[in-house]
Amino acid sequence: MAEILVNGGNRLQGEIPVSGAKNAALPLMAVTLLTDEPVTLRNCPDLDDIATLSNVLRGHGASVDASWLGLTVAGETDSGSARGSLPTLRLHTPEIASIRAPYELVSQMRASILVLGPLMARMGRAEVSLPGGCAIGSRPVDLHLMGLEALGAWIELRDGYVFAETARGGKDRLRGAKITFPKVSVGATENLVMAATLAEGRTELLNAAQEPEVVDLCQCLTAMGAQISGIGTSHLIIDGVERLGGVTHQVVADRIEAGTFAVAAGMTGGELILKNGRLDHLGSLVGVLHETGIVCSEISGGIHVVSTVDRPRAVSVTTQPYPGFPTDLQAQTMSLMVMAEGSAVLTETIFENRYMHVPELIRMGANIDINGRVAVVRGVERLNGAPVKASDLRASASLILAGLVAQGETRLSDIHHLDRGYERIEDKLRGVGASIERLDGGT
Repeated sequence: MAEILVNGGNRLQGEIPVSGAKNAALPLMAVTLLTDEPVTLRNCPDLDDIATLSNVLRGHGASVDASWLGLTVAGETDSGSARGSLPTLRLHTPEIASIRAPYELVSQMRASILVLGPLMARMGRAEVSLPGGCAIGSRPVDLHLMGLEALGAWIELRDGYVFAETARGGKDRLRGAKITFPKVSVGATENLVMAATLAEGRTELLNAAQEPEVVDLCQCLTAMGAQISGIGTSHLIIDGVERLGGVTHQVVADRIEAGTFAVAAGMTGGELILKNGRLDHLGSLVGVLHETGIVCSEISGGIHVVSTVDRPRAVSVTTQPYPGFPTDLQAQTMSLMVMAEGSAVLTETIFENRYMHVPELIRMGANIDINGRVAVVRGVERLNGAPVKASDLRASASLILAGLVAQGETRLSDIHHLDRGYERIEDKLRGVGASIERLDGGT
């Protein structure tokens, strides 16, 4: 199996291009099911999850021009389009060929549940397997289903599938409703926004997710003809329309990738320009990094990150829904605190099983104690390279970051997790001075 090999000790300096956000691109791909006109997405990242959802959408009747992908997608391979250019993904679903999203595809990635809302909006019927994905804790789809039931759907869970339809065997439209989420859910917000765009009447979503990726989706839907107000707030109002048109939309830059590289700059005492990064999407991280001695500032076309201290200062962090500190940057921040001066307390409030990277960091010399959702990190002066195993997407990144500052060689296995959400991370890091390479399965 492929591995990532890192030799630590190099200071990072230079420019890294920030890719389009995976967490924005996936729901944006699903909007093709809402219209019979073409949907064109610019700045779409080259990732395994993009390929997986492409195959799910093809099963529903979509044509997906993914020839630019380096990945194999439904039998297609890279046709040689230039990497480094602004990649474009073209989708077109003139007719829904199937309302079924099968287990063998949906089980690979939980974001596949995002086809449920669009299928219900356009067809009034859907059969979608319960999803899979990273094992970072319970992420049930109950809020998705609760919202669809409020919009008039009949729902049954049977044989590992969600069977849903509107009245009269799916012939009726969904009906607008006022829905209050008992807790913030990005995926449920996205699914219900998409479903409500073609529903009859007005839908109000209260305690809705406010993440930049949700904003990006709403802006795309608005460009397609949807009537949405309150974008960027926790109170979204959607007035249903009869149909949506096609769109060309640019995927927002990946704030989690930008944050990961910002942490890498600070850990290595480096200085990076994160091209296309959005500082306004990283407010909570920027504040934490500033306290450690890592300064982030907005520049034309990106973010400038520079370390101002010999050793970062420890800072405690609690994850929260946006605009709070992102759970997707908790593992990377822990790697920073592992080698910081002092002690930090990290509290994970979003997922109950998101410390699976801790035993691997301890193998490298970290001093971490876990008590439920609370991790106490006591900074050490030195980490040592070791063979480590990735348990999920963000854990993969945290172990690479630790390897960048460890003495000796760090060998990361199970990197299929990494390829779900980071586009050519080894190439980007090597381009700014890291000693890092990907080893194929035969090495």
